[in-house]
Amino acid sequence: MRTRSGVWYQPAGEINGRKRRRRGEEGGEARRRKLSAVGDLFDALPDDLVLSILCKLSASATRPFHLSSILLTCKRFNELGLHPLVLSKASAKSLAVRAMNWSESAHRFLNRCADAGNLEACYILGMILFYCLENRASGAALMARAAMGCHAAALYSLAVIQFNGSGGSKDDKDLRGGAALCARSAALGHVDALRELGHCLQDGYGVRRSVAAGRRLLLQANARELAAAGGGEPAARHDRRHLLSDFGCHVATVEGHAANRFMAEWFAGKEEDAEGEGDGRRLCSHVGCGRRETRRHEFRRCSVCGIVNYCSRACQAMHWKMVHKAECAPMERWIEPAVVVGGAPHHPDGHVEVGDLVPLTVATREPFGLRQIQILNWSSIKFSLLLRRRLVQRVIY
Repeated sequence: MRTRSGVWYQPAGEINGRKRRRRGEEGGEARRRKLSAVGDLFDALPDDLVLSILCKLSASATRPFHLSSILLTCKRFNELGLHPLVLSKASAKSLAVRAMNWSESAHRFLNRCADAGNLEACYILGMILFYCLENRASGAALMARAAMGCHAAALYSLAVIQFNGSGGSKDDKDLRGGAALCARSAALGHVDALRELGHCLQDGYGVRRSVAAGRRLLLQANARELAAAGGGEPAARHDRRHLLSDFGCHVATVEGHAANRFMAEWFAGKEEDAEGEGDGRRLCSHVGCGRRETRRHEFRRCSVCGIVNYCSRACQAMHWKMVHKAECAPMERWIEPAVVVGGAPHHPDGHVEVGDLVPLTVATREPFGLRQIQILNWSSIKFSLLLRRRLVQRVIY
């Protein structure tokens, strides 16, 4: 183009006869070409290769959102991530649903994993259905499916159900079946089942009594617990007396299973909502258990204080060494002397009992045997209703 003075010049938008493009437009087009090329490469990958990668990712996931973030990445990941092969390999940590996050979608996801053959999903969903949602039949069926796949925790949970007759009446207890399930779970390396079986052999509970065999199993359970907590440290660094204890070693508590944590959070929230208006069913006092009674007076109480409740001897052993050993109050604290008014024995509320002015000897059962307590020179005895079912009274004239 020529100016008035006759000088030639090029337009601002053209360089060497070509139109000039802006940097933003050129960079955006380059990015689009690059992304289109990457997308073409991803689409060219075979499904078998993507499935194998997703299986390894689901098996190594340590949080539930690790698996859910994969499903939200793209449509192809969503379709292949819900493949039964991927769901069957999902780890226990990736299936650890919190009670506060429980919803219908979480229920469907766990059910889909269970249908794919994931044993951890069968066990977790079975425990939630049996204890939390009170769907006993479906929960027991899912736990039985996990137990048939040699899931140690599912075998032990079914043993606890058989010992307590959970989901039925007191007559539905099957001690021999519970002992058999405990033996199978102990053979798979479950420490609580090994300790429970040792106590069963010592007491003759569901099996033929053998004190020596029971002590040997308890020693093995304590040694395994010590090795798991100390990372394989030799027992010489610790007090050997704890290995011989029926209630385990004084070691750090191992984190409970995802199903037990869910139940503990679930029933803690239910108790806050109920505000004391429950149906009288008690929780297991061991904080890492989370089990709740399926009927009233299903769990066994502590024979010394009568305050705490346990679903199994394993929970009693764990809670004793952690908390209850320092808090268990002897029977004397439950006995209150009456006030003698006008030469006649009276209770503070004015009620006179037949057993007044009679000395008693009460036999209580402690963790390591019987304990005799002789009560003399007391004008009256008042027993708690909790101890009335546990204590054996003998009158001495």
